[in-house]
Amino acid sequence: MGLAQREFEAAGFSTITLSPMADVTAAFGAPRVAAIEHPLSQTVGRPGDIEGQGAVLRATLEALQSIDQPGGMVHLPFSWHESRAEAIRNSHPVEPPPISAYIKRKPWLMAKLLRGELPKPG
Repeated sequence: MGLAQREFEAAGFSTITLSPMADVTAAFGAPRVAAIEHPLSQTVGRPGDIEGQGAVLRATLEALQSIDQPGGMVHLPFSWHESRAEAIRNSHPVEPPPISAYIKRKPWLMAKLLRGELPKPG
């Protein structure tokens, strides 16, 4: 993402990355970073939490306005209210996604998937 952001910045557009791993994100060259203490799989918030997700997005846009030069970082005032183990357990779907079953049936196609060669439907 940092590469694309640098191109946008060079064209005169300010960008920001919302990241639960802010130091890593900054090290990869993101011009501006909004740090958040959320699990990796739920950076914006819990699924279905419209108010919470809206608050995170508003805070991210406010951080974009407050960082006037590339290289800045703002720590957003959100925290996760469950343990790391609970967050991991609760972030996994009850039923595995269809792609998991597909890969189990045809593991030799994994290399194609990683190259972006998607299977044809049906």
